[in-house]
Amino acid sequence: MLAATVEVLNAAAPLPFMLDDATSEDMRLRYRYLDIRRPQMQHRLRMRTRLVSALRHYLDARGFQDIETPILTKATPEGARDYLVPSRVHPGEFFALPQSPQLFKQLLMMAGMDRYYQIARCFRDEDLRADRQPEFTQLDMEFAFVEEHDVQAFVESMIREVFREVAGVELADPFPRMTYAEAMRRYGSDKPDLRIALELVDVAEHVRHVDFKVFSGPAADPDGRVAALRLPDGAALTRKQIDDLGPHVAKYGAKGLAWIRVDDLAKGREGLTSPIVKFLDDRAIDGIFDAVGARTGDVIFFGAGPQATVSAFMGALRLKLGQDLGLVEDAWKPLWVVDFPMFEFDAAADRYVALHHPFTAPKIDDVADLRANAGHAVSRGYDMVLNGNEIGGGSIRIHRTDMQSAVFDLLGIGAEEAQAKFGFLLDALKYGAPPHGGIAFGIDRIAALIAGTDSIRDVIAFPKTASAQCLLTSAPSPIADAQLQELHIRVAKPKT
Repeated sequence: MLAATVEVLNAAAPLPFMLDDATSEDMRLRYRYLDIRRPQMQHRLRMRTRLVSALRHYLDARGFQDIETPILTKATPEGARDYLVPSRVHPGEFFALPQSPQLFKQLLMMAGMDRYYQIARCFRDEDLRADRQPEFTQLDMEFAFVEEHDVQAFVESMIREVFREVAGVELADPFPRMTYAEAMRRYGSDKPDLRIALELVDVAEHVRHVDFKVFSGPAADPDGRVAALRLPDGAALTRKQIDDLGPHVAKYGAKGLAWIRVDDLAKGREGLTSPIVKFLDDRAIDGIFDAVGARTGDVIFFGAGPQATVSAFMGALRLKLGQDLGLVEDAWKPLWVVDFPMFEFDAAADRYVALHHPFTAPKIDDVADLRANAGHAVSRGYDMVLNGNEIGGGSIRIHRTDMQSAVFDLLGIGAEEAQAKFGFLLDALKYGAPPHGGIAFGIDRIAALIAGTDSIRDVIAFPKTASAQCLLTSAPSPIADAQLQELHIRVAKPKT
């Protein structure tokens, strides 16, 4: 069919960039409405629509109630910083934008709405990170009268069906499960990427006796760790490539990166190249090699120091080697990480902090027992991980006032502060709160994984930059003095 006439409805100015050009991200975000015209962006946003639709359809068909919770709410003392909203009609007082609907969905369980969900907008004033957004979207869910396995089985089935429908992907059935302790020991991460076969191996028992204090010190320390990572055929790396790994792990707290290159295993120590092998006796070398399964042509990397630090930088090294050397399997590898510690001790603040959030139930059901063993308590939390990304996190919640008060107290939130900040929750728990639990999934992260992009900005219509700015609208921006006065606010600019 041919057009007989053409009428120009609105003339377009010359575009600031060609839609098929590989232009900078800043330029794309500044003219986002033009960037979205690109077929790739159109495809990604339409896929995101199908993803949200599939989730809603699954939950609606199974009796879940879609209930909206407040956007203007109360500031909380835990987690990331809140975005605060001044109240004009209540001078000097503020609302906060929700970091999640956590407390309201728990209140809905107490109200008898036993299956809740919401596609919720959430806000966190976090320190700048490359792939985080100050506002994001999550699928929020809560169930009454459930245990961990009930929640996990339901949402696992949901994610399998949604991936099948939206991405044409078949995920494992069932998802494997791994404790937090095992994940940190084997992979140095609580969200391990199982597509990379490399694993950390503890070798402290083999170096505890040596005079090399870099190894023997942490090996003898109950809070220390000495870990080895075997890179098969790593001898192909140049000395420069090995040395260049040092600055990378230093970003995660490493003071150095020790290594041994196995040129010829049959020649014993004569077949080894390493700056540290002279400090290790044959007993240590044989024990390490047996533990990691060393072969000719391998390179073995070592981390030694505080347990948390070693896990962090050796886990980061594992990911870098896997990604740089093409060792990432082309597959989908989901799993559940369970049995998280209930608390971490913050030495700077001299108090415990919640590893998930202060409403997560401990596996210890007795208040006195929890107080006596807080440092070793395990929570009833669980995370769903896919290809090294946490896509969902949840827990069974505290449903008793005495336990919730005890957890607040252990977190340094005294009775008076707890009543001021969470009195409405503590009161609600008194009126027959059912056992309940739930989970929240990151819609942006799941969409990015399906789209095959590393950045969640690629699946959000109008995202912020890594520095939490909107280049399109130039937000945030100054506010006129008259409007500030109406809100009873005076701005104190930071000193330069």
